[in-house]
Amino acid sequence: MNKVNVESINKSFGDVKVLSDVSLQIEDRSFTVLLGPSGCGKTTLLRIIAGLERQHTGEVFINEENITKVLPGDRNVAMVFQNYALYPHLTVYKNIEYGLKARKVKNPERREMVEQAISMVKLEDQSKKLPAKMSGGQRQRVALARAIVKRPEIFLMDEPLSNLDAKLRNHMRFELTELYHKLGATFLYVTHDQIEAMSMGTNIVIMDNGVIRQQGTPKSIYEDPDNLFVAGFIGSPAVNVLTLEDITFAIRPEHVSLNGSHDRHIRMDGEIISTEHLGYETVHTVKTATQPIVLKMPANWDNVDRCVTIHLEQEKLKVFDKEGNRIRGSRETADAISLLRQATYNQAEILKRAV
Repeated sequence: MNKVNVESINKSFGDVKVLSDVSLQIEDRSFTVLLGPSGCGKTTLLRIIAGLERQHTGEVFINEENITKVLPGDRNVAMVFQNYALYPHLTVYKNIEYGLKARKVKNPERREMVEQAISMVKLEDQSKKLPAKMSGGQRQRVALARAIVKRPEIFLMDEPLSNLDAKLRNHMRFELTELYHKLGATFLYVTHDQIEAMSMGTNIVIMDNGVIRQQGTPKSIYEDPDNLFVAGFIGSPAVNVLTLEDITFAIRPEHVSLNGSHDRHIRMDGEIISTEHLGYETVHTVKTATQPIVLKMPANWDNVDRCVTIHLEQEKLKVFDKEGNRIRGSRETADAISLLRQATYNQAEILKRAV
């Protein structure tokens, strides 16, 4: 088993509190992603697990063994950094071999381990090259091979793809996911990129201002947010947010349409003010009486009338209180949606009379 537990972790830098009573369980063989905006504490938490940073209070466990005071080199974890951290004067082979030589692994075994790691990251034809002669994606694969060769219990990755261009990031996401399945290990991966999180993670932990806002599968995070922060952070285009008195409603753009007259849809009249054709889908922004609403639909290259009626799927509306926490009670949710339906109806009637 290769699981990690952190319990009641607190960390400050000077007067700035970076982690506030953070507790987290990372399951064996999961691909867990720490996701959040820059400065939310995710990298600090990763470095505490690696032993590279000291928490003020709290404990870290690997496989139920308390490793809080164990030195980084004795934790049997491997860390992959965003800047590769390769030795520029050593070849690919020697970069990967370096740690094994330091541990005095004998040459025949060492050679077998290095060659296996090189094969796993598909760099057999690059082993004699220096890092300066390689692309960013190749250098990152060398860093991954250097982690693999340690045969750690846990892989810790700190935004390893952030220095790559968009096309290479897409390719490396596939490579990392394939590597994860091959190794059958536990991955803990830090990113601020929700696409990386949703496409690679089996488990996502969303952080904000040093606290965990929600943890769950990509599906549960996307479809069932606990709070308005999570609802707004995940999704592209961003979730639509409507506020009425002390209640806030959120609905995904794909749950707003230009057609349909289902009696459980909430209707709003508006004007299309922008259209983006993205090949596989079309995104419209509609100006309504209260605010712009974004909707996403399958690709539609035909011209659409600028004046439209949009339909919000009532069952897909998420309701939040004035603190931004999810309202989950069926009666409270139904009452809030009835209030929104009445408000949109009243607004439509006012507009009709004005015309």
